[in-house]
Amino acid sequence: MSEAWLHIVGIGEDGMDGLNPATRAIVEAAEVLIGGDRHHGLSADVTAERLAWPHPFDALIETLKSLKGRRVVVLATGDPLWFSVGARIGRALPPSEIVFHPQLSAFQLAAARMGWSLADVETLTVHGRPVEQMIAFIQPDQRLLILTTGEETPGQIARFLTERGFGKSPMTVLAAMGGEAEARFDGIAESWSHDVPAFNTLAVDCVAAPDAALMPRVPGLSDDLFTHDGTMTKQEVRAVTVAKLMPMRGALLWDIGTGCGSVAVEWMRAAHYARAIGIEPRADRRAMAAANALALGAPKLELIEGEAPAALNGLPAPDAIFVGGGLSEEVFDAAWGALKPLGRLVANAVTLESEAVLFALHQRHGGQLVKLMTQRAEPVGSLTGWRAFMPVTQWSLVKR
Repeated sequence: MSEAWLHIVGIGEDGMDGLNPATRAIVEAAEVLIGGDRHHGLSADVTAERLAWPHPFDALIETLKSLKGRRVVVLATGDPLWFSVGARIGRALPPSEIVFHPQLSAFQLAAARMGWSLADVETLTVHGRPVEQMIAFIQPDQRLLILTTGEETPGQIARFLTERGFGKSPMTVLAAMGGEAEARFDGIAESWSHDVPAFNTLAVDCVAAPDAALMPRVPGLSDDLFTHDGTMTKQEVRAVTVAKLMPMRGALLWDIGTGCGSVAVEWMRAAHYARAIGIEPRADRRAMAAANALALGAPKLELIEGEAPAALNGLPAPDAIFVGGGLSEEVFDAAWGALKPLGRLVANAVTLESEAVLFALHQRHGGQLVKLMTQRAEPVGSLTGWRAFMPVTQWSLVKR
């Protein structure tokens, strides 16, 4: 069993004085210290070889491996395993070679400053990530703690809130928590105008106006929230479709014939870190899908030009596959062969020809075949009547 040679130490604004004696001794005895400028400034009295974060950052793992055999300390902010560098290192190196030394996280400090229970808030990061991904969490009475990207991030989030009818939401920026320069900035989303330090944590208490957009993370968003050309998986069918696809944390979806991206976007919203690749031959529909992904909090939707089965070659293996149209034996064989064990495949059809393909595949492979029929009440002159949508035949199965 390998001995631990790498220590990953969380450090706060109080620097070395905030470390417990055992952890402080490890940092002081280090031969190599790795961190950002801020971390090196907080440990200025330590005599060790100092390395900055490498560029690109992914080179960090190779840098660490090259230092094995020396006393190496990586300095991180707060808890190194909570949206921090420790998680990336821990996935790449054997756990027996690493010792983690957590400090109070920004989330814990912010919750204490706000008087909020961490069990009752969503903890998010947009640090080094698309800010739009927080949009999926804008909901009535939801409290958010967000690690930001920089001084401009609170203003961007204030705009997202205001555009969606949450402009009355109180916002608080907390900076340098636990240090002598700790600062707090309070305001309301619709009138936010503070200049804040670049390194900050944002607290948002979401307050919905009567006309606010309701965007729960369970599938079935209103069709009106999507930009589309009329060809899309409608709200009621989409809710059933995404439920059958079973979104799970970090899982990958292939959305074949993604159109405006409604299924892929709902999949990504439904589970933390869920991913999706949309395969769509038409440039105008890929543009709509990209716009919908940004507007609805799924900015990491990956879009690929092409048609199945050819466009599926070389893609990472999916946990779920949705085929919105054009399913054939060739497309099924390619998709089913790539799908991971316990993966879910769902295919929808509206034409008789496509329905015949689904029926034939169901006869050979089993699964569940259902007919979904939706009617919505709409005005008929001065009265009200039912407007029927085209029935959808849906085939779903799990790979076992």
